[in-house]
Amino acid sequence: MKIRQFLSREAILYCGLDQNLNISSLAYDSRKVQQGALFFALRGTIHDGNKFVSEALEQGALGIVSDKPPPFSLSNVWIQVKNARQSLSSAACGFYKNPQSKIQLIGVTGTNGKTTTCYLINSILREAGRVTGFLGTIGYQLGNKRFPSKQTTPGSLDLSIFLSALLEQGGDVAVVEVSSHALAQDRVFGYPFSVAVFTNLSSDHLDYHGTIEKYFAAKQKLFGNNGAGFPRLGIFNLDDPYGKKLANAFERSKVTYGRDRCAHIRLISKRSTFSGLDVTLKTPSGTVTLHSSLIGEHNLLNIMAAVATAIGMEIGVDSIVEGITQASFVPGRFERIELGQPFELVVDYAHTEDALRNLILSARKLNTQRIITLFGCGGCRDRSKRPLMGETAGRLSDFAILTSDNPRTENPIDIMNDVLVGLQKSGGKHCIEGDRKKAIRLALEEAHPGDLVLITGRGHETHQILDDQAIEFDDREVCQEILADFHY
Repeated sequence: MKIRQFLSREAILYCGLDQNLNISSLAYDSRKVQQGALFFALRGTIHDGNKFVSEALEQGALGIVSDKPPPFSLSNVWIQVKNARQSLSSAACGFYKNPQSKIQLIGVTGTNGKTTTCYLINSILREAGRVTGFLGTIGYQLGNKRFPSKQTTPGSLDLSIFLSALLEQGGDVAVVEVSSHALAQDRVFGYPFSVAVFTNLSSDHLDYHGTIEKYFAAKQKLFGNNGAGFPRLGIFNLDDPYGKKLANAFERSKVTYGRDRCAHIRLISKRSTFSGLDVTLKTPSGTVTLHSSLIGEHNLLNIMAAVATAIGMEIGVDSIVEGITQASFVPGRFERIELGQPFELVVDYAHTEDALRNLILSARKLNTQRIITLFGCGGCRDRSKRPLMGETAGRLSDFAILTSDNPRTENPIDIMNDVLVGLQKSGGKHCIEGDRKKAIRLALEEAHPGDLVLITGRGHETHQILDDQAIEFDDREVCQEILADFHY
């Protein structure tokens, strides 16, 4: 395909390349450059693609796209653009013949609940007979095929490749978990989301965004004109102040949900047990009664968000009810581990103060004895949430165990010291064990019949990140291994 066919002329500041050149592929990773490719030198949080231009050219790249001026020695292969990330998005759409225009995109954003909400929406759509794609933290799904995800929301080039493959399989809708990083980094710039869903907003990722206001501004981009027009339909949680603010400003069709009396989707009744949730909702389509295998009242809003989305998309009530029922569990989200032990054991992804609080409060309503919470905080991430998580775990649990999460390149002891400030402030019974496997064993040994043990923070993750290494460590497998030693 010729350069001029997919690169926006308005974005070009300088072009030393013949725009009639045929490009064989696009790349933003110099290691994946093929002969005849156009290489996009993107500036990231850690790496700057401009430092890998030589490697890209050695691999066979025909040209370089960058938002930096051309070096004199490379001016003949250089295209300078206003925004390299936005240009990659536009180029990816054009190169793959605009698959995003033929597939209905549903984007879900928020601090907590994105994965579960996407999972439920996807299940409803499949029950309604749609051939779907799914992109999120727990993995990607292409038709009936599932594979691991490298990041919650892929970059624009990978997204176009995915959508193109989905089209080839007869797909017509994709459910996308859209992170604030993806929005801030223009990974979904130029992709027309038909439906945009907002779950909630609480303190997280401030190491990247700086302030809660900037974090919210990134989320807002999904509901604005993000290079491809506004979403046709907005779904908003009115119980969240940021959700209410977004809903009030959104001027297109919208469906709201929550306990707020003005919400379109409202809770009439609920029953929460270890068998799941029995829920009755008031909706514009009438009263809807359904059962979900998802455990814990913190999932009520996720269910309501999925129902609101389906109602807004005019999907029949029967498909909604059956879709919710068929979504048996979400990997790493209140996932029960059962090997005959006389207490309940749950692995959950909760890694923010808000998510941890909702998780423990939901667990309190399941008629257990004591709640033992194992938790930690990730390294090289928002430090402000660490003491808050410590205080929440200590205050709401009967016994809290502080351990290591994913320390990355940060000293695990420094991370735990930050958390300990809040944990000690709570006055709750607690202990510290930096070795995560030993900490899990300690939690299970501490449990009495009728107790509930919550292993939090990592959920579905299968590796622990220490320095620059990813070491195999799946909380669920570790729990099973330790329980096997107990010979229940």
